[in-house]
Amino acid sequence: MDSESTCSKLSTVRTARRKGRGFFIDAIVLVGGKGTRLRPLTLTAPKPMLPTAGVPFLMHQLAQARAAGVDHVVLATSYRAETFEAYFGDGSILGLELEYATESQPMGTGGGIRNVAGQLRGGPADPVLIFNGDVLSGHDIAAQLELHAKNDAAVTLYLTKVDDPRAFGCVPIDAASHVTGFLEKTPDPITNLINAGCYVFRREVIDAMPAGRPLSVERETFPQLLRDGATVMGYVDSAYWLDLGTPQAFIQGSCDLVRGIAPSPAVPGPTGEALVLAGAQVAASATVVGGTCIGARATVGDGAVVDGSVVFDKAVIEAGAHVRDSVIGKGAHIGEGVVLQGVVIGDGAHIGAGNELLEGVRVWPHAILAPGSVRFSSDE
Repeated sequence: MDSESTCSKLSTVRTARRKGRGFFIDAIVLVGGKGTRLRPLTLTAPKPMLPTAGVPFLMHQLAQARAAGVDHVVLATSYRAETFEAYFGDGSILGLELEYATESQPMGTGGGIRNVAGQLRGGPADPVLIFNGDVLSGHDIAAQLELHAKNDAAVTLYLTKVDDPRAFGCVPIDAASHVTGFLEKTPDPITNLINAGCYVFRREVIDAMPAGRPLSVERETFPQLLRDGATVMGYVDSAYWLDLGTPQAFIQGSCDLVRGIAPSPAVPGPTGEALVLAGAQVAASATVVGGTCIGARATVGDGAVVDGSVVFDKAVIEAGAHVRDSVIGKGAHIGEGVVLQGVVIGDGAHIGAGNELLEGVRVWPHAILAPGSVRFSSDE
């Protein structure tokens, strides 16, 4: 089917959807961050484009949006903005219509949302679904949208419970799920409910936000709505949730997707102990377990063990190497007998035979570590 026919078919489907439910669903995905906590991986790719269980992380969010009935998505980009459109194009291969908006300077969460306002398609009262670009979630988006519509809310936040909320902004709610406040990080939280990074806005709320300047929805937009007496709802869901902002969390998220612990319709294969992509070569005597993903055209040699790790495309892991809880960048080379535990190896880096790198070590792209049975850790 040519692109014109595809777009025509999608337009017909969207029109039928809207007639059936009475409203249009736009979505915004905030993908402009530099991902500094994930360096060196994000020196060569923006965080939402890092391979996560075999596809760019953003693919999981777009598939989730499509499954929830979203008609149209705008990606709010900034850092390495060109990479998104080069990969996803107009979105027709995903059954979505994608557009792109690029910030010339960092504008914060609220500024990024406001910057997209002119590209939204829905009416003033229609819902706009907004995703933070680094959150992996299995929550029920349809139920969140339903709560929003039922209460004619200005904004409905997805909230999740965490064991230790001190590192997060807390969001208390009343018995009817109305948000009663927005609390900054505190050593003595009054609730373990936190903002989980997925919102539903009425379109007119976005249009009313101040334009052309940095803006925080957590510190400005949401508190002002409460002061104005607007209805702000909290949708609480105990489904899988993870912020993929650190290397350890990124690895966990990818492994959880591969093992089926985290749900996603975008995982390119059956779930299990390992996902081996097309063209990869894994020796019969190698062990690949723990939700590891082996990228396309990567190689794992005889007797190597790769456990709970993410191996990008074209990487090479030589015979007898042991790789655990680590990320191996695109085209990186791990020498014979190397031991890696809890480390990040950047794209194209070369780790010579016999070296041992332990918890917290990060190797920059294209760096070369000569062979030599040397032991490094982040404490050394």
